[in-house]
Amino acid sequence: MKQEAKRIQSIPPYLFARIEKKIDELKEKGIDVISFGIGDPDLPTPDYIIDKMAEAIKDPANHQYPSSVGMISFRRAVADWYKKRFDVDLDPATEVVSLIGSKEGIANINYCYVDPGDINLVPDPGYPVYGIGTMLAGGESYYMPLKEENGYLPDFTAIPEDIAAKAKLMFLNYPNNPTGATATREFFEEAVAFAKKYDIIICHDAAYSEVAYDGYVPVSFLEIDGAKDVGIEFNSVSKPFNMTGWRIGFAVGNAKVIETLGRYKSNVDSGAFQAVQIAAMEGLANGDETIEKMHQIYAKRRDLVVDAFNSLGWNLPKPKATFYIWAPVPKGFTSESFAEYVLEKAAVIVTPGNGYGAAGEGYFRISLTLPEERVAEAAERLRDHLDQVTF
Repeated sequence: MKQEAKRIQSIPPYLFARIEKKIDELKEKGIDVISFGIGDPDLPTPDYIIDKMAEAIKDPANHQYPSSVGMISFRRAVADWYKKRFDVDLDPATEVVSLIGSKEGIANINYCYVDPGDINLVPDPGYPVYGIGTMLAGGESYYMPLKEENGYLPDFTAIPEDIAAKAKLMFLNYPNNPTGATATREFFEEAVAFAKKYDIIICHDAAYSEVAYDGYVPVSFLEIDGAKDVGIEFNSVSKPFNMTGWRIGFAVGNAKVIETLGRYKSNVDSGAFQAVQIAAMEGLANGDETIEKMHQIYAKRRDLVVDAFNSLGWNLPKPKATFYIWAPVPKGFTSESFAEYVLEKAAVIVTPGNGYGAAGEGYFRISLTLPEERVAEAAERLRDHLDQVTF
């Protein structure tokens, strides 16, 4: 059998492999395992979106190949939503492209701009696709550490001049996965100025822009003057409308970058199913109430989990956005050993922080995508089994 390509051989091993083995062992013993692991909403897609999909799927016009860049009606719906939500003007014909989920676009933008040996600026910790997409395209990642003392924002002044001068893309993500951190307009202004100085394309992942609490309203990178000159923003309907499995998203912003991404996509995929685009349009046009209800549900879960951990000795703030909680491991543990300890003692899954990069070592991530009663059960188990840890 021929060897795999070197790029595939270079993909790092799955961190969760050992933990998955322990999960299987517990389940074989009949033990109920509660997972705070994957960030996949447990809430159902709203009925009004499903009904629109059912209607669209029966239309033979939607059974043919779609446009690789998306129906103009879908792109117009995205532009209308950006105007309503962020007061950002977009040309649906040139500044919007549909994606088969934002993950696809984040991976593919690397093939549009990265040649072997090129450098991308990648947050650490961060969504693994930023670095893996860079590697698969033949590029090299310069990791920007996101430190707690800096609010989990990269320090652009710490990036060496020669690295900045060579960089092609810079990935940013706020509200942030995995840390739950948020960014201000002032931060994005600094990012735009940095990108203009060094001719870097900003790729801002705004997948969690609609998951926020306590009156906080995340801003779009594109709200900043000059942002469209230097970059694009990725988003999707996955998190706002519980549509992760539907695989529909979009990229918006700089017309040249959007055209390049669309041109690449036209050669590697056939676009998103039109009926799914139509269903997503329904959410974008009529989903404000859905988003508000979701905020209330996640806020209750957040409070329950944070209060439970703080009662055990942590001192966690309540994040203003995302459905993640980022917490330091107790003394004497690594990220992975603490995840294994919690699984063995309490049959609760948390995600080791080093799965998101070297700077994530010493932390773990909790996802709030569980029903409230399961969150309460997990919190009770943790109280029963973590009273011996020290901080």
